[in-house]
Amino acid sequence: MGRDFFTRYSWVDLVLYALRIAIFALIIIGATNTLISGKYTTNQWISLAFSGLAQGSIYALIALGYTLVYGILLMINFAHGEVYMAGAFTTVFLADAFHKAGFLNDAPWLAIPLMIVFAGLISMSIAILLERIAYRPLRGAPRLVPLITAIGASFFLQYTFRGFYGTGFRTYPEVRALRGTFSLGGSEIPIVQVVVFLAALVIMLGLVWLVERSKIGKAMRAVSQNKEVSALMGINIDRIIVITFAFGGLLAGAAGVINGLYRPQGVNFFMGFFPGIKAFTAAVLGGIGSVPGAMLGGLFLGVFESIGPNLILDGLGIPGANQLKDVFAFTMLVLVLIFRPQGILGERLAEKKA
Repeated sequence: MGRDFFTRYSWVDLVLYALRIAIFALIIIGATNTLISGKYTTNQWISLAFSGLAQGSIYALIALGYTLVYGILLMINFAHGEVYMAGAFTTVFLADAFHKAGFLNDAPWLAIPLMIVFAGLISMSIAILLERIAYRPLRGAPRLVPLITAIGASFFLQYTFRGFYGTGFRTYPEVRALRGTFSLGGSEIPIVQVVVFLAALVIMLGLVWLVERSKIGKAMRAVSQNKEVSALMGINIDRIIVITFAFGGLLAGAAGVINGLYRPQGVNFFMGFFPGIKAFTAAVLGGIGSVPGAMLGGLFLGVFESIGPNLILDGLGIPGANQLKDVFAFTMLVLVLIFRPQGILGERLAEKKA
């Protein structure tokens, strides 16, 4: 019996199982200590959850760009964070113009969609140029080559926009209609969080409909399954790949404006790095290549990032728990890659496909 056990499980498996048990134990101990202490009220937990949903919806929009491209080309577009930055950084000038003209506060429900469309078009253009110039010539190259190219393209875009707009930080103007709060079960929820979440949700549901119901979506799913057979059936592979990058760019641009409304500060040439990495974490968490998985992963990461440090780290006696939310997010990425690399809704790739 003992010999069969050690034959079936290697020492690596035993270490991973021990690590899982230790992590779950720390989570349970920390959460239990925090809840027993009563340090946070129910209203505070509700506020943290809404804040996490708003931030998670932004991660989900960016993550969808990663997962769409991976589903078609099986590559990670690490320049996608800079595609997000390009739309958000460029649109801040349009937002300032709308604000100075009074249009942003007089007709916010028209001005904000116009800003989202403008940012989407900017990011879409950047994404299409990336595909045409940087990725298409390398389509038959080993998988590592386009990955390195994507990293290089990321730096190129960062410093190109630094040259265009400078190194200073810019701020989206505050929208008067998004000020204030509303009461939910005794909790005061900022209106901007609800608007951000609903706007992102509408865009994400529109993408799901497009992928699942439209003719272009069916072609995208066919190409993701088998490019050769799709080409034989008359599908233009290059066109579908360009459309995929375009959709990813549109979503990233929309996320940039929505993030600007939610967190106006900190718009600069480097703003795409951390959201890009966190969105990649969300895509991996949900199952890279899965559209519903990217949405679920982004929302889960946002809520976990908002609640987790207070719930777990406070209970373990770690000081400055709120300041460790980025560490929390990246630790989750490592744990997902170790314990469930296919993500929540992903499937294990066949060896020849991987």
